[in-house]
Amino acid sequence: MCKATAHSGSGVQRSKKWLSVPRLSIKRRIGQLRPPFLRLRSWQILKPLAKAGLHPTTRVSRAVYTRAPTRLLSRLWGLLNEVSLPHWLRRPLLSMYVWAFSVNMQEAEVEDLNRYKNLGELFRRPLKATARTISPQYLVSPCDGRVLHCGRTRGSQIEQVKGLSYSLENFLGTQDWRESGYSDLKFVKQLGVRPSNRLYHHVVYLAPGDYHRFHSPADWSIQHRRHFPGSLLSVSPHVARWVPELFCQNERVVLSGQWQFGFFSLTAVGATNVGSIRIYGDSNLRTNHSCHKKGKHHDCSYTEQYGPTGLALAKGDPLGEFNFGSTIVLVFEGPRDFKFHTKGGERIFMGEALGAL
Repeated sequence: MCKATAHSGSGVQRSKKWLSVPRLSIKRRIGQLRPPFLRLRSWQILKPLAKAGLHPTTRVSRAVYTRAPTRLLSRLWGLLNEVSLPHWLRRPLLSMYVWAFSVNMQEAEVEDLNRYKNLGELFRRPLKATARTISPQYLVSPCDGRVLHCGRTRGSQIEQVKGLSYSLENFLGTQDWRESGYSDLKFVKQLGVRPSNRLYHHVVYLAPGDYHRFHSPADWSIQHRRHFPGSLLSVSPHVARWVPELFCQNERVVLSGQWQFGFFSLTAVGATNVGSIRIYGDSNLRTNHSCHKKGKHHDCSYTEQYGPTGLALAKGDPLGEFNFGSTIVLVFEGPRDFKFHTKGGERIFMGEALGAL
């Protein structure tokens, strides 16, 4: 039952054939330069402001950027990505994207670019079964990407970047979907975190060239889904350094449930040019839709759909996908002796261990 609620490298050897176009017609002529339209990032619309004397950290420049029509632009980009390309154009155009963003097609289930009808299919490409290995540790990375931050939460705050934090309650929303009372409790207690445990978080940024599907990071049961319509600002580290509570402003899908150590959540955060966030098995979810209004969230009970325990997933199971790149945020309860194996800035791949006891 769903409702809306008010809220204030492995694989075979690289084939030379699919890279022949950019190597001959582009890369040799312009060296390491990339075509301008492929180098463009949404945060670069701030450059004219900087030339006018407005520093990106000023209120005016932030206000201009956060009020840009990123939702409309992202919907248009999503429609463009789904336009079927003529067969003769697929290899030249998609090869440019593969080369520009260093996409590793060796590990794709389908390496032949002629078989991708459009850019959207290339973004959402599945990998070969042998391309990733799932670690035996309790917790693994749900996706490919770069670690932005990981560690313990401090009270009900999560660090976005050094010097900037955001409210866990604003990010996940009040826990009014739980059966037990919540209004008189501090937010960490609303989550049911036991005094003997701690609350941890792990944030992974997916770049345009990354594998855009995400998987279950642990054995757990999803009991509830909450969709927050919102902005679609870039989640690039460049922007995260100067937009306060960036992840709380952006559209996101929060999946909450339980694992063997207590509370567990995975949040898929949308970004500029992310046409949609899809959760497998949740046909009611529609993101970045024109009918959605900021200030409301849409709840869906997985316990009503899948039984008392909710949607049970094993570690490594396919969970969902993005169109283009974005961010995955894990917030979970764990023992006090849990230690992360990763740190900010590191490259990580789906299935790699995030930490151990």
